[in-house]
Amino acid sequence: MELLYNIFIAPFVEMGATPDFLLQVLWEGFVAGTLYALIALGFVLIFKASGVFNFAQGIMVVFSALTLVGFYAAGLPAYVSLFLALVVMAVLAWSVERFVMRPLVNQPELILFMATIGLSYFLIGLGEFIFGGEPKSMITEELGLPTGSTTIDIFGGFVILQHLDIAAAIIAAILVICLALFFSKTRIGRALRAVADDHQAALSVGISLNQIWAIVWFAAGIVALATGIMWGARSDVSFALQIVALKALPVLILGGFTSVPGAIIGGLIIGFGEKLFEVYWGGLLGGGVEAWFAYVIALIFLMFRPQGLFGEKIIERV
Repeated sequence: MELLYNIFIAPFVEMGATPDFLLQVLWEGFVAGTLYALIALGFVLIFKASGVFNFAQGIMVVFSALTLVGFYAAGLPAYVSLFLALVVMAVLAWSVERFVMRPLVNQPELILFMATIGLSYFLIGLGEFIFGGEPKSMITEELGLPTGSTTIDIFGGFVILQHLDIAAAIIAAILVICLALFFSKTRIGRALRAVADDHQAALSVGISLNQIWAIVWFAAGIVALATGIMWGARSDVSFALQIVALKALPVLILGGFTSVPGAIIGGLIIGFGEKLFEVYWGGLLGGGVEAWFAYVIALIFLMFRPQGLFGEKIIERV
């Protein structure tokens, strides 16, 4: 009985007794979920265009952030470094399309997936060769990102809002809105959806597969750079960030691999869930809940709804 009480009743009693602390936990979960959703958007972009899970998206987050920090360390102004980092991601997008994707048009999806694994290890080696393996500090203030915090009195207690977290949530929301409009309102966005449905049909109506892939990989690079800046500002820029980026996989399983709204909802579910379980159930579960919670939720979804909340159910004739 005591175990059941500790699992099903005690956490909710604690939530009710300290609502200000609950709000603090929810805020931290919201910020984490927003950043997870931002990472997942990069995966969604590539998957919508090629039907393959881009294993290299995590290292693209790290590589783009290291490029930005590297240009600044070389003596260039912060915003010039930011522009040059975007140029590097554009060159990377063109190179991936030209030397990786184009030769593999109409190959099985597994072949494309293996190509992104190879690309991931290539970028790891290139990044370590150019920038070294030591963690780097993100140029937060130089880029004009806010620092400090605001304390809000509420429910007889207080909630601390880090200004950087607020900025991260706003930037992520702007990127999500821009991508949603890009997919639904622009000619390129409509062409991208056509490519995602059928490569051969898209080619037959004059859509340039190579051009679409280059644009999509560049858009994924922009998302990777924004993600790298935000995650790097919260900690350091290091190759360990690629492990954080893999949290996007459970997010995609929850939301659906082709859904922008699904990436948002899935990210928030993971963000809220792992923070709440870590704080209120972590003691009973041995701690370290944030390391595995997302993957357990993803496993449950795979058993009962493998297409995700917003994914389309795939029916194949056998």
